[in-house]
Amino acid sequence: MMNLSSSAPLRHSSKENVQPSSKVEASQAQRPKQRTVLGVLSENQQQRRSDSKGDRFSRPSSVSGSSQHTSLACTSSSGCDVNVEEAREVVLSASGQEVVTKSYHLATETAGLQNTDVRLLLGLSSSPYLESSMQSEVDDSLMSDEDLFVTEYAEDIHLHLRESEMRLRAKPGHLENHPEVTSSMRVVLVDWMVEVVQEYNLRLETLHLAVNYLDRFLSGTALVQRAKLQLVGTTALLIASKYEEIYPPKLNDFVYITDSTYTKGQLIRMEHFVLKVLAFKMAAPTMNQFLRLFMSIHPVSANTENLALYVAELSLMEIEPFLHYTSSIVAAAAFCLALYTVNESLWPDSLSVFTAYTMADIGPCLNELHKLFIRAESHPQQAITKKYKSSKYCHVSRITPPDTLLFP
Repeated sequence: MMNLSSSAPLRHSSKENVQPSSKVEASQAQRPKQRTVLGVLSENQQQRRSDSKGDRFSRPSSVSGSSQHTSLACTSSSGCDVNVEEAREVVLSASGQEVVTKSYHLATETAGLQNTDVRLLLGLSSSPYLESSMQSEVDDSLMSDEDLFVTEYAEDIHLHLRESEMRLRAKPGHLENHPEVTSSMRVVLVDWMVEVVQEYNLRLETLHLAVNYLDRFLSGTALVQRAKLQLVGTTALLIASKYEEIYPPKLNDFVYITDSTYTKGQLIRMEHFVLKVLAFKMAAPTMNQFLRLFMSIHPVSANTENLALYVAELSLMEIEPFLHYTSSIVAAAAFCLALYTVNESLWPDSLSVFTAYTMADIGPCLNELHKLFIRAESHPQQAITKKYKSSKYCHVSRITPPDTLLFP
């Protein structure tokens, strides 16, 4: 059982994330909105050191007898040389045997990074905001139909995305390497990430990228403690927003959304570690990218488009069985399910030719996605369903799913 506590409320407003840095404390003090964050996931097992000015935020309750150190061990073949604080820990070797290695402090310096783009990525935390009135309220990806999904390049883009998705995907069953982390904890974390993305008016692609980074990181490490899972998820959002957003939230905002459960120093160190584990490969294909591409080839109504986005987003919360399918297959299944629900039609011939996917290829994932769609209203976590009940998304989560699917 997960003991969900209210010790770490999510207190932020989408209109207040653009305050100038000189007014950060004042704006944060005025933010009225409160939500429960992760409960047991946000139980930071170390006693946070208060500075000389004191801490304005309530502290999460500590866990009796728990360790104060993060247990993160790189298991990827890329040879990660960054590890965790002040402890010796067990690392899974490539042969499956357990070996004991020394831990290293997470580097806080970015000056040694060789890649100029990475130095820029890590330095974007202090980027200024636009006024809230200038921020777009549309969840459009930077890969817009007008700019990239033009007819003459669509096939090349699709081939590149299909090739990349095989290299930049998480491993099914990756939670087996993390005894303290359960699939239900990850569900709660992703649900919370959806709320953060919505409140800060971030792009839908930012959410999909952040979940990709989260799962790839968990695939390449071992022994992540449950109290550090929210730190990993917050860091994934931080990196994804820097990669995708024109004006990403500031580092202080990411500290604030966890009710200062984690410090700026912890976020910076974890950011460095995550980037190392992911080998700085940030341009991962997502379901959102494939859906946008499919819709450029076969245009659909607003209801069908938003319903496809909704069911695809629902699949982000579930590791089983959706990590067994590639992003393009899940996107095709979401597109197909939305078409069937709205128009009682299935995979169009134009996309069958374009992708070389047949109904036989899509069918198993389509059935799983249909089951997820049916039980969405009764799911314990409702951030996605609530989001898609708004007029912005044509109220598509109110649409009744089909009782059965009839296809060849």
